[in-house]
Amino acid sequence: MEKRLLLAVLLTVLVVVITPKLLPRRPVAVLPDSTALSTGGPDTTPRPQTNRADTIAAPRRIGAGGSFFTLTDTAAFRIPAETSSAATTVATYTFSNVGATPVGVQLHQYRDLGPGDGPVQLVRPGVPLLAYRLVMGVDTVPLESVRFTANRSTGAPATSAAGGAPLTFEAMLDSLTVAITYDFVPNSYLVHVTGSVRGRVPPGSAVEVLMPRGLRSQEADTADDRTHRAFVLKPTDDDVESIAFNKLDTAQVRVDTGSYSWMATRNKYFIAVLLAHDAQPPFRMVGMRAWAPVGRQIGAADGMVLQPLDRNGAFGFDLYAGPQEWRRLRALGHELEHANPYGSFLRPIVEPFANVVMRVLLWMHERFSLNYGWVVVIFGVVIRLLLWPLNQKSMRANIRMQQIQPELQEIQRKYKKQPEKQQAEMMKLYQKHGMSPFSMFSGCLPMLLPMPILFALYFVFLNTIEFRGVPFLWMTDISQRDPYWITPIAMGLSMFVMSWIGLRAAPKNPQSRMMAYVMPVAMTAIFWRFAAGLNLYYAVQNIAAIPQQWILARERQKVASK
Repeated sequence: MEKRLLLAVLLTVLVVVITPKLLPRRPVAVLPDSTALSTGGPDTTPRPQTNRADTIAAPRRIGAGGSFFTLTDTAAFRIPAETSSAATTVATYTFSNVGATPVGVQLHQYRDLGPGDGPVQLVRPGVPLLAYRLVMGVDTVPLESVRFTANRSTGAPATSAAGGAPLTFEAMLDSLTVAITYDFVPNSYLVHVTGSVRGRVPPGSAVEVLMPRGLRSQEADTADDRTHRAFVLKPTDDDVESIAFNKLDTAQVRVDTGSYSWMATRNKYFIAVLLAHDAQPPFRMVGMRAWAPVGRQIGAADGMVLQPLDRNGAFGFDLYAGPQEWRRLRALGHELEHANPYGSFLRPIVEPFANVVMRVLLWMHERFSLNYGWVVVIFGVVIRLLLWPLNQKSMRANIRMQQIQPELQEIQRKYKKQPEKQQAEMMKLYQKHGMSPFSMFSGCLPMLLPMPILFALYFVFLNTIEFRGVPFLWMTDISQRDPYWITPIAMGLSMFVMSWIGLRAAPKNPQSRMMAYVMPVAMTAIFWRFAAGLNLYYAVQNIAAIPQQWILARERQKVASK
């Protein structure tokens, strides 16, 4: 019994403690900081704050020295930044006319859980969500310093809050006319972005889209949120790859070339995705570089995608800036639901269980209009009831094994020097009691079956935004640790009670008694800082199993008294 328990505990520790720290990374090409992704050049200037009316660079071309991650100098003359806004039922977007960039995304249905208050604001102060550049031959034209004129197709003023109407920005730059249009999808976080470059456009020209240096953190645990910051790539012919900011270098630019369906930057619960339009060429290059670390973690990183202009000088992609809701991302296709994968490198094993568990929990919440805390309680009881018959059968097989142990030991002693005779006599004994040599392993099954669900729940509570900020009883957020440590203590105590009941009338074994005292303490220490919802589920599982353990202990006593 104690060996099976130790095996189950070791498996738990392996997945829920070691797994999050082991993230594989494919080898990729990197370029020195002085090498350009487009035409070459070092990164020496700061990113302009296009959402403020301050000094912004004059439009100019970057010649052979221009590059990705090199923004224009804040010199020349002043260009006052004006903003335009558009609102849907779920979000409000704010755009700057300088660079035609989104500088604010407010999510109506999610609250800031950090020191601030109000709805979630995805965009970090002073850093636009996107920035554009034109790559034309040996020149790179930085549109982030160009003043555009904003127009609505409905004729509404550029500063109006009317939602739903497409918003178009136009600008003249030398002999070029550049237009960028944002078309907002109702009841969605999706924005269709289309652009065109008219004029003398050299063949092979492309648009660079620069991504933000990480989304704004608005979580109660900002350090935990920072560990989840990552870029995510989807090659058109390969699996989704997640690259944590901590895996990037501050002195080198990581460059991946090929064909990419989308690129995203995310934190723990929110994401900004650039998804190439089916009618437009896919992204042909992605680039990433880390910025200054915060302690041992990378606080920010830049990203870029390169999309060729089509023969008409057009480009286009979809922008999703919002929550990592599994259903919304899945509905967009292109495997976007894997942008925040469950299970890390164990994803092929864990993710199927996690998807099933998550769907069941979401369905119970919607079907019965219950708080997610009660959903977890009911789910834990239901799982234990479903496993009841199997537990009953396995534990009774274990009792029978204990019953014939004296006879097995006698056979082993008597035929110690006759292995074949020993095996034959043991088989006769098993058949006499309606058992087999594999019956000894059946007691392990009930212990191992709940483990995949427990592992899946660990990642579900770690990644699923539906649990974010959900209060239950004394817990302010079931996705965070219990503020009063009640659930991990209840989990440890219930585990000890189960072990204590299981030892009643069991054969005297010092190791078993030691495990009964040590393992609850060890498991409590392991789960101490895990999500309160996970501890709640484990405690409910243990409590729901106590009656069955009591019944089987009484049966064991009756067998022992014969």
